[in-house]
Amino acid sequence: MPRLLSVVSLAFVIACSSSPKADLVAYGRVWTGDTANPWAEGIATRGDTILAVGDSAALASVVGSATRRLSPGAFITPGFMDDHVHLFTGGFQLTSVDLRDADSPAEFTRRIKAFAATLRPGEWILGGVWDHEKWPGTPLPDRAWIDSVTPGNPVFILRLDGHMALANTRALEAAHLDRSAPEIPGGTIVRRRDGELTGVFKDEAMNPLYAAIPNPDAVQLDSALSRAMRHAASLGVTAVASVSTGWEEIAALRRARARGALTLRVSNYIPLSSWRSMADSLRAAGPGDDWIRTAGVKGFVDGSLGSTTALMFNPYLDAPSTRGLFVTPEDSLRQWIGAADSAGLQVAVHAIGDRANALLLDIFDSVATAHGARDRRFRIEHAQHLRLAEIPRFARQGVIASMQPYHAADDGRWAAKRIRPDLIRGTYAFRSLLDAGARLAFGSDWYVAPLDPRLGLVAAVTRQTLDGKNPGGWVPEEKITIEEALRAYTATNAYGVFAESTRGMLKAGYRADFVIFDTDLTTTAPDNIANARVLLTVSGGRVAWEPVAKRE
Repeated sequence: MPRLLSVVSLAFVIACSSSPKADLVAYGRVWTGDTANPWAEGIATRGDTILAVGDSAALASVVGSATRRLSPGAFITPGFMDDHVHLFTGGFQLTSVDLRDADSPAEFTRRIKAFAATLRPGEWILGGVWDHEKWPGTPLPDRAWIDSVTPGNPVFILRLDGHMALANTRALEAAHLDRSAPEIPGGTIVRRRDGELTGVFKDEAMNPLYAAIPNPDAVQLDSALSRAMRHAASLGVTAVASVSTGWEEIAALRRARARGALTLRVSNYIPLSSWRSMADSLRAAGPGDDWIRTAGVKGFVDGSLGSTTALMFNPYLDAPSTRGLFVTPEDSLRQWIGAADSAGLQVAVHAIGDRANALLLDIFDSVATAHGARDRRFRIEHAQHLRLAEIPRFARQGVIASMQPYHAADDGRWAAKRIRPDLIRGTYAFRSLLDAGARLAFGSDWYVAPLDPRLGLVAAVTRQTLDGKNPGGWVPEEKITIEEALRAYTATNAYGVFAESTRGMLKAGYRADFVIFDTDLTTTAPDNIANARVLLTVSGGRVAWEPVAKRE
């Protein structure tokens, strides 16, 4: 009997010594996201793959002399995914003027003046992401505010929702726009009482300004991507869905991958109107892989609540002359969605107002019925304001609710002045959508909102507003749990880009994407989640971000 034991022990030692050894092992409290095995004590990776997840004994066999071992005691989650970003615009915004928290017209103007002083004559001032809701009682901005401080630079700065922007006179001249400019379908040109342009343009009316802005070159795109990836990694974000992406931006992603610099997994959605070029790409090269996926298109039904261009059934309370607008004509939406679906593309469409969401669910339903059953995974981007009757339709139709919880914390400051109380009951309806069986995917809408997923987690579990006036939560019955919110940032986002078999959970054989925090996000007080520090971000088995190198 002792001899038999020694033979078995020897066989075990030989098996362990010949098994692949991990490049990295991290010990701590591991939230795996796998409902069959939700908690573990450590994770081991080799290359871009997870070798093992389990307790210390289970990991011992894959630890070798060259394995990097990280200290126990931290909290480990799957890498966060963001279901909706404007990746390159966000990268450019990191070096542009920041107007997000400018709390008065005077501060707004001061920041633009200071930034203009750093530029050469003729350089455009873009980005900005201002918020006029921070200036109660003040009308929309006017180019007269900034003309005198930007005499040598064209300015086209966006409201934080991206659906409204302010141009100075230099920019209007570059776009050949004056008081004779005709209205543009799907948009609004804001004018003074005498007919002169204020410089504010909404939705499709912004297109002539965009056409006047010089396109960034390859070097500028590469730099913007590099900044965006560093920023994402510092926040624990390892994958994104990049919406309204252009082919020149996809080329920048491929260049980064070719030089071994890509640290962010990106699923690309080009404009819906360009569905044919994505269909050609899909036929010629397939959908891509876990690093760069190119098989989707993204369209628009309407604008935004903050710009009073979200499409509503009822007039706005504070702007009764409007019910919002169609950014894309309904007949074009139906035609393009149908064509894209026929070509096998995944379709994601922006809808914010209740009428926009109801219409889009109708279109998705009619297209699916006409084209027959397949795994299409339609997505509604934002899905912010829903009539209660629409909520069960998401699950019934298999439509993913792609939502951004930070917007609830922001919009909750002022939404009640704009929309009716009965509609607010179905606003950012996280709990109701989950209870109805819908798939809820979370993101940020960066650059529109901060990329930081911790802020989104706080918003989802507390529903507190940014002004501090709703300590118990705005529409508190729509709160969800921290684990439900984590799953919306991980496993459901993986499903949303057809990657659920390789990402979104920490389990053997999945991609080695994970984040280590200094705080257990599942047990800390909700208002402390935003203070949790990212200690390490691993993407594809490589350390993508580490503030302080620490080895055992």
